[in-house]
Amino acid sequence: MENTLISTIYSLEPVMTCITQFSPNKVVLIREEDAPDKIKEAERMLRETVGKVLEIESKPTSIYNVVMVARDTALIIEEEYAYGRNIVVNISGGRKPQALGALFGCYARQDMVEKIVYITEEDKNIIDLPILNFGISKTKRIILEEIQSGENNVKNLSTKIGISRGMTYNHIRELRDMGLVDPDSLKITSAGELAII
Repeated sequence: MENTLISTIYSLEPVMTCITQFSPNKVVLIREEDAPDKIKEAERMLRETVGKVLEIESKPTSIYNVVMVARDTALIIEEEYAYGRNIVVNISGGRKPQALGALFGCYARQDMVEKIVYITEEDKNIIDLPILNFGISKTKRIILEEIQSGENNVKNLSTKIGISRGMTYNHIRELRDMGLVDPDSLKITSAGELAII
């Protein structure tokens, strides 16, 4: 079975460590849209050193919008998984919000990811990270999606979902406790947006 390495990139070393360790057939680099010269140079060197034996693809995304990076990462995971590939994600490179976004994208598609790793800067040790999920039920997911689409009336929510208002209030209270819905209004938080990617 083929392997795909999905990696944030800021420097070349963590990506090369993963290539050496996991022997991917394809590398997908998640990088910022208008990458600075350092990132462009790292990508160029990667293409020159292993580009003849590995397929290398570059996917631009945001630097600081964690939700956007998570969505982009989840889409990349879906695409690679659809080809039947094992997926390893390296979150070592890139800016911190980008690394977090990639991690949350993995959590959103946790059933499609084989491994999430972080490479230590000092000694290039590979740290396996847990493959978690957001742990929300189907009903809570529907509530979050409805709130995101603009629904802010509990009676309407309960009717759309087909549960009692009391149960709807309970779900909303739990979503607030989880930080997925704003405590003072019926609005989804960025954490809630991440949970329904």
